[in-house]
This record gives sequence, structure tokens and C-alpha cells, in this order.
Amino acid sequence: MSGHTQTTASAPEDAKRPLAGAKAWIVSDGKAGHEALCRGVAEALGVEIAWKRIAPSPLWQALAPWGPIAPGERFGAPGTLFAPPWPQIAFAAGRTTMPYIRALKKKAGLETFTVVMMDSRTGAGTADLFWVPEHDKRRGPNVIATLTAPHPLSPARLAEFRSRPDTAIDALPAPRVAVLVGGPNERYRYPAPVIDRFARLVRSLSETGSGLMITASRRTPPELIAALAAAIADTKAILWTGDGPNPYPHFLAKADAFLVTADSVNMVGEAAATGRPIYVFSPDGGAAKFDAFHAALAAGGVTRPAPDRVTTLDHWTYPPLYAADTIAAEIAQRWQRHRPMRPGLT
Repeated sequence: MSGHTQTTASAPEDAKRPLAGAKAWIVSDGKAGHEALCRGVAEALGVEIAWKRIAPSPLWQALAPWGPIAPGERFGAPGTLFAPPWPQIAFAAGRTTMPYIRALKKKAGLETFTVVMMDSRTGAGTADLFWVPEHDKRRGPNVIATLTAPHPLSPARLAEFRSRPDTAIDALPAPRVAVLVGGPNERYRYPAPVIDRFARLVRSLSETGSGLMITASRRTPPELIAALAAAIADTKAILWTGDGPNPYPHFLAKADAFLVTADSVNMVGEAAATGRPIYVFSPDGGAAKFDAFHAALAAGGVTRPAPDRVTTLDHWTYPPLYAADTIAAEIAQRWQRHRPMRPGLT
């Protein structure tokens, strides 16, 4: 096993946050999506983050979430990755991290308030609090559910990105539309007719005079990227496919509206933090939990189904959705009841 600790400062508004200055661990197996969930809530709390990145061997990965930690890791021993002093808060997400958060809860006791992000198919006693999206079935006295997932792109951070000049984006015509593209997964499919339909939709957006900012994801297939490139070939649109710095936060911040593929719950949720219009494009497939998520957003006036062709860009508003603040407030309230009386943090 190998792992390392990385400490990062919390975001600049700490003084306004409920647990500013507390120490927090984030236990991670390196998956970017899981880390974003934990980081979003940790930064909303204003805590000082220490990353505890794990890399258990295949055998111990296979035993998770129910199995133990490899004895050779010497959990809790001085000089190891997980050694005292224990943090006030600890986060974990993902099946392979569950043995570590369970061991921490047992070792640290009331010193550490433990939080699991997502349902990692583990027992209720694994952590003090679980967060799940509303479309997940898990419920219980130590479960909090929100419609959208937490992430680090708070409205304040987006406002900061919006204020920064960006030569390429600022040169685009207004209104600017961010096109956030996912790809096939276990629930959604992108056969050739779907790719053609999406490319025609993107082309129609450009024909309204809108400036397009298109970003692909790791799941976006090459044939979809090629179709998008062809759709905007004679326009001033930006298409980012992974080369150079990721402009995603800038796209979110500077967009006047969004077109997002339905397969990416995270990208829809991140766009919803802006309070700006979101069109949702549905590829083939789907699942009940995705349908419930999208139905709830549409019922709340956040999203609308994307038409086959856009002739006029509609405008609507809604209160920005930022789940990290809601989850942070719940953690702060429960932590006050949970923690032993200690000087220095109130």
C-alpha cells in the first residue's frame, strides 16, 4: 500500500464559515468526482484540509467496503498516513475508502465527526453522517439528501472567475452558451443518430448568434467530438477537448445559458449553481434515478428539455442551487452536539 498526505488551505471566506479553522481529513482513492464532493463541503465549512490519498492493493480493494484495512498499513501508528492528532472532521467517498473511515471512527471516537459522501453500500454505523442525492434510496436518521451534489464551484467562486478577464471567452459574441458534454455510461447511449441530433442542435445554437463554449469530458467519444468540431467549424466557438488548462470553471462563470447532456448529473448540478437557464439534452437510454433528478429540476424551474433545434434562446432565472452550504450547515449543527468540549473551537 502507498499513500500520501497533502494539505491545502481552505477558501478565502473562512471567517464567514461555521467551522473556520477546524482540521479536516479527506480520505480519497483518487477519483476526481469523489474528491470534488468532499472538497465542496469542506470548503463550505471553512476547514483546513489534509488529503489522505490511499492506494490499497487489489486484494484489499476487493474486500471493501466491508473488509478491514491491510494490517501492514498500521492504521493509527505514529509516522503512518493515518496517525494522531485526529481531525475534528473527516470525509470519505467511494467504496475503497470505507474501511479507513470506519477505522478512524473507532480510533478517534468523539474527537472526529465522520462524513461519508454518497451511498457506498456500507452500514449506517460506518460514519456519523451520510450525504446522498435525493434520487438515491438511502434514508435514515444520520442521512441528509439534497437535490444536487456538492462541489467546489460556489456562487462566490464563480463570481470571482466571472470578474477575471479571459481573452478567448471575452471575444465571443453574447449571449454565451456553455455546452457541457458527457458521454455514454451504463445508462445512456450515443449511437450515430443521437450524435447527429446533438450536433445539429449545437449548430442551431450557433446560428442564433450565441457564442459557444464547448467542453468534452473523459466519457465523450471521439466521434461525438468530431461531430461537434464540424458543427462549429466556421464559427468563433471554443471547443475544449483536454489540451491545455481546463477552462471549465471559466465557462460556468461566464455563461449566460447552458446546454448539458442528461447523462452527467454533476455537470447539470454545477450549472445550477449559476441561477442561469439550463437546457438538458437526452441521449438514448436513461434510468429511474436519472429521470427523478431531471424531473425535480424541471419542476423547480431550473432546467428545460432541449428542443431539436433552437431558433430563439429563452431566458429564465431561479435561485442558484448550491448543496455544499446546506450540507455544511447540517454538519456544523450535528458536530456541535457530537463534539467533546474543547477550547479553541466553538
